[in-house]
Amino acid sequence: MQTKKILNTIINDDCIKVMNEMEENSVDLIFADPPYNLQLGDALTRPDNSSVNGVYEEWDNFESLEAYDEYTRQWMTAARRVLKDDGAIWVIGSYHNIFRVGYILQNLGFWILNDVVWNKTNPMPNFKGTRFTNAHETLIWACKKPNSKYTFNYEAMKALNEDTQMRSDWQIPLCTGKERLKDGNGDKLHPTQKPEGLLYRVIMASTKVGDVVLDPFFGTGTTGAVAKKLGRHYIGIEKDASYVAGAEARLEAVEPVKNQVCLEYSSKKRQPRIPFGNVVERGLLTPGDILYDAGRKHCAVIRSDGTVKSELMEGSIHQVGAAAQNAPACNGWVYWHFENENKELVCIDELRQQVRLEIYGE
Repeated sequence: MQTKKILNTIINDDCIKVMNEMEENSVDLIFADPPYNLQLGDALTRPDNSSVNGVYEEWDNFESLEAYDEYTRQWMTAARRVLKDDGAIWVIGSYHNIFRVGYILQNLGFWILNDVVWNKTNPMPNFKGTRFTNAHETLIWACKKPNSKYTFNYEAMKALNEDTQMRSDWQIPLCTGKERLKDGNGDKLHPTQKPEGLLYRVIMASTKVGDVVLDPFFGTGTTGAVAKKLGRHYIGIEKDASYVAGAEARLEAVEPVKNQVCLEYSSKKRQPRIPFGNVVERGLLTPGDILYDAGRKHCAVIRSDGTVKSELMEGSIHQVGAAAQNAPACNGWVYWHFENENKELVCIDELRQQVRLEIYGE
């Protein structure tokens, strides 16, 4: 089954069967929200004896833990087959299944990159008061092998988090309101529909525009909806025809971003580190030359070992720059300037770029 022929479609069938028929090494990312095997047993009730909408569907019931493990091995093996060597997989679960999932994932050769905790800001309370309120789920992010060149849009994640490094605990509310798909009776179409905010972060973090995202447990199509919005292709596999119908209607209403410029995101290439001493030893600046801040309020003299000395202290360009500003840290490359032959101030970062070009050609 050629991948290009099933792009942006939902296949109403068993995911193990379909993935085993798909083209090998053909998808960039897999997001899997498999059955959790919740083992609920008796119906859940609130203190007023009203019923709680739990997960009692047939697809979440397994005869034993061994049966669940075997099912997990089968779908993960099929998923590994279709995943590109430099692709990645995300699997989400709760305490009921995530430890078993992680164990099997590693046994099949996947290399775990992170576990991410989705903290639900509006979790369902524990009505019986017999346990802690279950307020989180866990996502495992893994690549196919230890040396996979997986995608991670670090700068985009940092920008999404107001220029602060994105952490592995995500504060995102449950899917509620208009986002929640309903059936003809006004009830939840799917008991465990995931919020688009969660998939937005997953897809933004680990794919590029035009990548193919496979969801073998497509449900109501959250993965596909977000992929379509962000300019990625999706392939959905879902066994339940009612879920497929709801997902198709949902995806039909999604408007993709038409202006490709809006799909661009921060993606700074990590450039090789250049010590300030490289600038000095190449003679671009010499011992005794003076560095100034942009307002000429502070200055520092360059020493032969690449350190600098000001009226406050001596040390690296970063340490002395921080001391000049009474700040905890400083990027000395952009703080310090030197005088050119016209007595104009020039940022020393220009010299760093020159050295980087000479050494690495970039």
